[in-house]
Amino acid sequence: MANSRPQGPVLFELDPKETTSPALSPATAPPVPDVTSSGDPVATGQAMQMMARLSARPVSRLSKIFWATLVALLGFIASMAAWSFVTGLLTTYPVLGMVASVLFVILVLAGLGLAIREWAAYARLSRLDRLRSRAKAAQGDGDLGAARKVSDELLDLYKGRPALADARTKLKDRAAEAFDADAVFMIAEQTVMDPLDQRAREEVVAAARQVALVTALVPLALADVVTALTSNLRMIRRIAEVYGGRAGTWGSWKLTRTVLTHLVATGAVAVGDDLIGSFAGGGVLSKVSRRFGEGVVNGALTARVGVAAMEVCRPLPFTRDTRPSVSKLVSRSLTGLFGNK
Repeated sequence: MANSRPQGPVLFELDPKETTSPALSPATAPPVPDVTSSGDPVATGQAMQMMARLSARPVSRLSKIFWATLVALLGFIASMAAWSFVTGLLTTYPVLGMVASVLFVILVLAGLGLAIREWAAYARLSRLDRLRSRAKAAQGDGDLGAARKVSDELLDLYKGRPALADARTKLKDRAAEAFDADAVFMIAEQTVMDPLDQRAREEVVAAARQVALVTALVPLALADVVTALTSNLRMIRRIAEVYGGRAGTWGSWKLTRTVLTHLVATGAVAVGDDLIGSFAGGGVLSKVSRRFGEGVVNGALTARVGVAAMEVCRPLPFTRDTRPSVSKLVSRSLTGLFGNK
């Protein structure tokens, strides 16, 4: 009996739709998630990124009108209620009414004092902005006369600081002998700005260390976000004070929004390709827990915010040689923080 089975290889035809299905294409395959060597997801600094997005979120004009009107209305109602209470008390109990009147006047004067302080804070920050703009123009044009005027304004800005008395004297004497604008600004950097930059760096290091430590050791929900927000607010305010732009309550918040809005717009509040990226990539975080990794990245992003705050608050623009390195600040703030691993 002859064998009816075919001889040689057998060809099975497949449906062309199956062979060209986009679901099987490498281009449509889902990306491989980044993980550390222990299999945990790579730290991304969620607390700092959430804090930056919340702080830099734009406020619509309608929302501004609503809240301004609400505050004004509540203030008006409270004022009328207080006035009615005082006048009624004067009629019924004259002595107690006088006491209430004095307290009411003190409250109004304190409110006016706070308003004046906030206005002065805005004026100080605006003065730093104007001085930095004139310094940039003088550097770009190489104008010796304009550079000397900026130097004189810098001396006037810090005339009330005894700790900078020697630096001011050196700047005044040496700037008069300079023959070009670059020399004037170099002298200003060496004499006046160097000690201020050092103090600002210490504030950045302290804030980055605090954010990293709380994120790593406190497992409570949103505790790292609250810590990141308060630490960054305090850091930016102190940096402004270092450079002579002490801000009030609203001024500090506006300054913080300015810094974070700039960072969010440029994509700087994210894990990048500098030292932060090397931490998040697993080389360091593979030796510690993911919680510690989040602390490291949050601290590094805080240092990046601090450098941006220095750029915003500094009366003279940074040059390529004077701009602080984020990597060095991160190394200083995190060295020995979690022990030797």
